[in-house]
Amino acid sequence: MTRIALLACILLLGPVSKANAAAIVGARAPAFELRDAEGKTVKLADFRGKFVVLEWVNFQCPFVGKQYGSGNMQGLQKKYTGKGVVWLSICSSAPGKQGNVTGAEAERLIKERDAAPSRFLLDPKGTVGKAYGAKTTPHMFVVDPNGIVVYNGAIDDKPSTRREDVATAKNYVAAALDASMSGGKVAMAATQPYGCSVKY
Repeated sequence: MTRIALLACILLLGPVSKANAAAIVGARAPAFELRDAEGKTVKLADFRGKFVVLEWVNFQCPFVGKQYGSGNMQGLQKKYTGKGVVWLSICSSAPGKQGNVTGAEAERLIKERDAAPSRFLLDPKGTVGKAYGAKTTPHMFVVDPNGIVVYNGAIDDKPSTRREDVATAKNYVAAALDASMSGGKVAMAATQPYGCSVKY
């Protein structure tokens, strides 16, 4: 990955601001309605009673490339959807901006990467991304069966584009799901997301 490509992506890092990163943890997840890659309407309310993961994605971002290139994101998707979790990948890139895709393009990219989200949602106006305060790709949220946000932040603790770092990273999303699904408390409920800026 070249320096120019990394600079173009804009790495967002810094100390965690609890007022910001934890703004909606413990609160009800904002309701939304979007079209998926197949053109079908999807509402968050459709999944009440289930755990839901929201993954902000831009396949042109090298930080997303790290997760998919290593097979980590697909592995998480398959593992947890196999346990009944609903996994929603959301693209909030605006038309003409990096990462924006049509439904057909999204389906092709998902197939090429052997990805397994429950649905891939298109948010070209950025309405849902802004409602959640999604800052980076990836930026991850976990919503519990009561519609309460129990995790908001980074996918893991290794803010790099190196695929090899995945193996030694602490995965915050997996930890949040495992704790919540077993009836426990999420130890790290808010972390600083890292990656490319969402291209609103």
